[in-house]
Amino acid sequence: MDDLEQLLAERACERLVLDFVRRLDLGEPGTVAELFAEDGTWEWPEGERVVKGREALRDYFDGRPADRLSRRVMTNILVTVDSPTTATATSYFTTYRVDGHTGGMVPAGPPVQVGHYEDTFRKTGDRWLLASRTLFLPFGGPTPRQ
Repeated sequence: MDDLEQLLAERACERLVLDFVRRLDLGEPGTVAELFAEDGTWEWPEGERVVKGREALRDYFDGRPADRLSRRVMTNILVTVDSPTTATATSYFTTYRVDGHTGGMVPAGPPVQVGHYEDTFRKTGDRWLLASRTLFLPFGGPTPRQ
């Protein structure tokens, strides 16, 4: 790969990381599945959750409460391009979330989660997709109800 191809691959993978949380936070959680390869997986080892395949991912993420208000802050996104068709990344996140939201501003409180994702990416045709996303959550608590 030349430098431009590597830069474009890194940017495409970074974009997937950011698009994932935007879709969760701004009311399109089921569409997160479109960012995964057909056989993609989402895993939370601590919670013993593994979701495999695009349809199962769509069902899982679409199952979030409709009255959930969340915002995630993503940072320290480091993408490593391993080959012309594979890459990995680590990124850190902080989640602010409340259930039972009926509108308006919510008083600021502490985050309910702070952790990181470890991702693998696969290029299919001319498109990069998540092959796997693993969640590591060293700081977490219950989601408060408004």
